[in-house]
Amino acid sequence: METQTMKATNLKLKEFFVHQLRDIYWAEKKLSKALPKLQDAATTPELKDAFGRHRNQAQTHVERLEQVFGMVNEKIDSTKCSAIADIVDEGEEIIDQTNKGTAQRDTGLIFAGQKAEHYKIATYSAMVNLAKNIGYNNAADVLRKTLTEDRAADDLLMQIAERNVNYQLN
Repeated sequence: METQTMKATNLKLKEFFVHQLRDIYWAEKKLSKALPKLQDAATTPELKDAFGRHRNQAQTHVERLEQVFGMVNEKIDSTKCSAIADIVDEGEEIIDQTNKGTAQRDTGLIFAGQKAEHYKIATYSAMVNLAKNIGYNNAADVLRKTLTEDRAADDLLMQIAERNVNYQLN
């Protein structure tokens, strides 16, 4: 009886993992489309470059997620990620409501970028842990690569804020 309960729990966790995989897949695809807008709207060359590099990384993240779908024998599919949809909308509002070439715009874009990174860091951290716990060790390794890159992207945005934007505000 206990083994049957454990198998049922493991199956539910695998279903949950796949749902989260579909969610973050949608998020990465959405971000890869939104990042060029942020790049174009950014003022400082360093911020423009950061958004450009992250756009390229987002495509790599999509490709890695497609690998993970294969590793767990699931069809590539997506589920709308409301959190990322809202963050992207917020980024577009910042562009619409701020003047081009201002520290205010760059500050807002950094906020939006960091919100997206924090969501992704939380998601990938939890997914790596869950993947290991349900026996998807290879998938966990692939997801960990993206987690590491997202942490670095978040750190870079913070450094840009501290060096460039905060300096412009003083």
